[in-house]
Amino acid sequence: MMLGSAGTLLGYLSLAFAPHVWLAFIGFGVFSGMGAGMVYATCVNMVGKWYPERRGGKTGFVDGGFAYGSVPFVFIFHGYMDGSNFRWVLVSAGVLLAAMVAVAGFYFRDPPKNWWPASVDPLNPPDDPRARRSLAKNPPATKQFSPLEAWRTGRVALMRFCLACTSGVNIFGITFQVDIGEEAGFAAGIVATAMSLKAIVNGTGRGVIGWLSDLYGRKQCLLYVCAILGFAQFGIIFAAEIKNLPLFLLFSAISGFGGGAIFPMFAALTADYFGENNNATNYGMVYSSKLLSGLGAGMGAVVVGAWGYNGAFILAGCISIFAGFVALFLQPPGRSRNKRVTPNPRPLGEG
Repeated sequence: MMLGSAGTLLGYLSLAFAPHVWLAFIGFGVFSGMGAGMVYATCVNMVGKWYPERRGGKTGFVDGGFAYGSVPFVFIFHGYMDGSNFRWVLVSAGVLLAAMVAVAGFYFRDPPKNWWPASVDPLNPPDDPRARRSLAKNPPATKQFSPLEAWRTGRVALMRFCLACTSGVNIFGITFQVDIGEEAGFAAGIVATAMSLKAIVNGTGRGVIGWLSDLYGRKQCLLYVCAILGFAQFGIIFAAEIKNLPLFLLFSAISGFGGGAIFPMFAALTADYFGENNNATNYGMVYSSKLLSGLGAGMGAVVVGAWGYNGAFILAGCISIFAGFVALFLQPPGRSRNKRVTPNPRPLGEG
C-alpha cells in the first residue's frame, strides 16, 4: 500500500511536469499503473482472506471503491482542467490520493495463515442458512495451492484469458464511449454524466454481483456478467445510431455494471479454487492479464479507424460473449463435476 501510494504521486507528477508527452505517458503509465495495481490487488485479496466463508459480497463491496473513486475526477478532468491550470490540478489530485492510500494502508493487517472464522466450521455445514448456501455454491479449495501448483492446474491460464478479454472490452468502452456519444450529437456534459453514471453502476455492480455470487455461485454469475457486458456493447451502438439519449444512458450503465462485476468474480474465484494462503500471488498471476487488456484502448483505436465505431463495438461485444463461453470450462481443481471432495481440515480461529 505504501509503494502504491508513492507510485500514485509519482505518476501525477509525471503528467504535470514531464517535458515531453511520451515521458508523461511512460511516467503515468508505469508509476500510477503499478501503484494502482498494488493498491487494488492488496485490498481485494485482504478482504477475501479475512472473510473466506462469504468472500463474494465482501470482495465486491471493497472492489466497488475502485470505481466510485473515479466519479469526481470525471468532472474535474473533463470539465474543469485545461491548459492553464492542469499542473496544480494534477499535483493536488496526486497528493490527495497518495495521502489517502498511505493513511489507509498504515492500518492494514494480514490474517494468520490458515485463517478461518471461529464461528464457522469449514468441515460442517454452518447453522446460518446464508453461510450454508454460500459454502455449498462456492466450496472451499481442496488444499492450499502454491503459485506453481495453481498454474499447473491450467485454471490460471483460463482465468487470465477471460479476464484479459472482458477487462479489455471494459477499457475499450471507457475510452470510446465519450467519442461515440459526442458523434451521436449528445452534449459533452451529458456524455460526462453518462461516464459518471457508468462509474457509479460499475462500483455498485461489483458489490451486487459479489453478493449474488455467494447465493448462486461464482462461475454462474461470471457467465451472466460476460453476456451482459457483451450485449451492452450492441445496445450502445443501437442507441447511438437512433440518437436516443435515454437508451444511451441505460446501456452505458449496463455496460458499467458488467465491466465492474468481472473483477470481484475473478478475485473470489481465485481464492475458491486455490485457497487463501497464497491468494495475493495467485490472483496476481490472474490479474496481470490486465496488462494485455490495456490494448483495448490502443487496438480499439486501430479497429475504429478501420471499421468505424459500429464495427469496433460489435467486435467488443463478441469478444466478451466468447470469454463467457471459455469460462464454461472453469472447474475447481481437485473437485470433479459429480463428486464433492471434502476440503483439508483447517484450524479454527487464529491459526
